[in-house]
Amino acid sequence: MAKDRGARVIGLDIGTTSTIGILVEMPDRVVAVASRPTALSSPHPGWAEENPDEWWENSCAVLRELTTQAEPDELAGICVTGMVPAFVALDAEGAVLRPSVQQSDGRSAAEVAELQAESDEAAFLKRTGNGINQQLIAAKSRWLEKHEAGTFVRIVTVFGSYDFINWKLTGVRGIEQNWALEAGLIDLADNRIADDLVALTHLPRAAIPTAHAPHDALGGVTAEAAKATGLPEGLPVFGGAADHIASALAAGIVEAGDVLLKFGGAGDIIMAADSARPDPRLFLDYHIVPGLFAPNGCMAASGSALNWLAALLVPGADGKPHAKLDKLAARVPAGSDGVTALPYFLGEKTPLHDPFARGTFTGLSLGHGAGHLWRAMLEAIAYAFRHHVEVFAEIGHAPKRFFASDGGSQSQVWMQIVADVLQAPVTVLEAAHGSSVGAAWVAAMASGAATDWRDVTKLSRRGATLEPNFANADVYDRGYAAFRELYETLKPLFKKSAT
Repeated sequence: MAKDRGARVIGLDIGTTSTIGILVEMPDRVVAVASRPTALSSPHPGWAEENPDEWWENSCAVLRELTTQAEPDELAGICVTGMVPAFVALDAEGAVLRPSVQQSDGRSAAEVAELQAESDEAAFLKRTGNGINQQLIAAKSRWLEKHEAGTFVRIVTVFGSYDFINWKLTGVRGIEQNWALEAGLIDLADNRIADDLVALTHLPRAAIPTAHAPHDALGGVTAEAAKATGLPEGLPVFGGAADHIASALAAGIVEAGDVLLKFGGAGDIIMAADSARPDPRLFLDYHIVPGLFAPNGCMAASGSALNWLAALLVPGADGKPHAKLDKLAARVPAGSDGVTALPYFLGEKTPLHDPFARGTFTGLSLGHGAGHLWRAMLEAIAYAFRHHVEVFAEIGHAPKRFFASDGGSQSQVWMQIVADVLQAPVTVLEAAHGSSVGAAWVAAMASGAATDWRDVTKLSRRGATLEPNFANADVYDRGYAAFRELYETLKPLFKKSAT
């Protein structure tokens, strides 16, 4: 290894829209980033599928690009992250049987109802940490059994997205523990895959490989994979990670009470906690840091709702309509002069789990303008995050520090609203490529190139902290109460209008 450079590690992210790789020189320098686009297919309403072979082609291209920036003896390891729990099925020869069934796929409602009828939902939640929903592998596999029986009977191995890439790199078949947990296959009592939970999938027990932790050494890069990727043969490949948990690690969410607020197209909230406390309103994952858990939630529409509203309010605008609307919203007082919005334009995931919920604005008069609508939507998403924070507190998790990431966090107006609604400081993160950075840090820790999980903050680059304006506390307490009451009032109407 060159004496003037530290060890280098690679993080590879198998994302829904792109494959992204990052080369990191320890302890804190991003050397190179490479990416390739991925196609998401929806051949029928509610379906979400991708081509796993395209993931591998992308991975090879990305890794060949990254390895031009490092000598073979400089590389200490690679870790792969990806969306979870995607469903990838292989036959006896190791060929992909059909496109993956993605985590967001919505075809298996009948199979979910079937599982609910067969199971004690409360007992299932307590045992597995997650409720009975369309993310379960049992729901996806049962759909295949009914509708693609010829494919179903040929299934020999089931993987997640990053597990598939790990197998292509090493020849070792395994699944990372969070894929197994979100798939509904792990018993929290002993953190092992349970045979009776696998039986719910109607798949052979042997189709589910052994589960491992993110930092476990899975194997070395094979000669065939080395030729395809440019990686050195024998390079250690570590267990992998769910993308949202890897992004939380990259953000420095490494101590119990740390909370990450992600302002992307959807709104994610992920917390580090020292115990598992299953709740039907939330999702539960293992944290990458050993001994911690990551209760989390996902709001179906955040930035996507704002993009929709911006296109309506400033049609055909050149430049940045969001920034223009932020300026208008900044002139509107807290509470938006009585305008309240619900941001449920795609239904809602956590904590409501209500596919019938819809977006609304109430309290409008002829005296309101674009700034009121925009601010009301910013406040609504902040209220939805506060709802999650309340759920965390109700089940015994105490949020201590809040960090914000992704595109929406660059809006100072919005982040100030969030700080005021939560009545807590919010620190904005400046680093990009979150999931791939988190994966790279797993490789660093597992290979010995790093020795402390908390040192990932050297790459996360924390920016400004917005302090809450406590003069707005009463207004936002009343606004939040109105927000919660509005949904409960309209809930039966939402369902009625959808039937």
